[in-house]
Amino acid sequence: MLFHFFLFVFSAFLLLWSSNWLVSSVSQIARYLKWREFVIAFFVMAVVASFPNLFVGVIAAFNDAPELSFGDVMGNSVVDLTLVAALAVFFGQGSLRGEGPLVQRSSLITAAVAVLPLLLILDHELGRGDAVVLLLAFLFYSLWLFSKREEYTHIFNHANEPVRPKNPPIARFRTFFVNVLKTVAGILILLASAYGAVEAVLFFADQFQIPVALIGIFVLGFGSALPEVYFTIAAARQGNSRVILGDLMGAVIVMSTLVLGIVALIQPIRIDDFSPFALARFFLIVSALFFLLFLRTGRKINRKEGVFLLFLYMAFIAGEILIRVFDLP
Repeated sequence: MLFHFFLFVFSAFLLLWSSNWLVSSVSQIARYLKWREFVIAFFVMAVVASFPNLFVGVIAAFNDAPELSFGDVMGNSVVDLTLVAALAVFFGQGSLRGEGPLVQRSSLITAAVAVLPLLLILDHELGRGDAVVLLLAFLFYSLWLFSKREEYTHIFNHANEPVRPKNPPIARFRTFFVNVLKTVAGILILLASAYGAVEAVLFFADQFQIPVALIGIFVLGFGSALPEVYFTIAAARQGNSRVILGDLMGAVIVMSTLVLGIVALIQPIRIDDFSPFALARFFLIVSALFFLLFLRTGRKINRKEGVFLLFLYMAFIAGEILIRVFDLP
């Protein structure tokens, strides 16, 4: 048991470290290639930040525990729509601005996509047909977003520093190549750490008779959201609301469609007992509704609304703890 405890701690540390490493290296690649920041935030950063969820889900599916991925995605989405959004307000300029028709329409899509897996699994199974629906939703959203490329105006610059013109092209290319190698290495480390984390989680779930899905919601859901926390705080200090919202909404969409779609294709996610998901389902729906409401009414999330989202996340954590402590249904 001690071995599996240290395996989980070490794997969780590697998941966080390699995710942050990936965020940093991909940011530098994006700056070198002069990609548009909204595209990067929605896709590159969101996909990279979702790698832990994807690897954990794929490994869990091959270990006959795909419900771990479902719990992980639900927990992570709640964290993104409440805690991470609140941190963006507190570490930023007192509000998280959602101006522009592209952001407003994307917020509506995000709320709908966040609850889509909950609707598809009402029959107790997220099967391969449902997986195709999720993957098509991701594809259609991607095509729609790229069709709006005229609305992308800013070049991505995560470090908030321009590439210095005095650096010769060969030096800049060398840095770019090093970051590509770091990205590949980070992905390999993520894969190994995800394998260790899943092995440890399955061991403890069996030893203590804890539903695998609950560990996904309560432990992995928070841990795998840490890259978004890191990226959001860094962007908030620069006052870059577009990138923050792009990353947050993109992460929810990528996890709810691409990640769950791939996992369900490998092995359908069967949920016979919804009780471990009851509270998480409720808070995911409420979080998505309030995130959408705040962002669309005043075209920003202000400090008071950020405090509300923070308390919403705290209520979610407290509720999960109370249910487990008092063994409530």
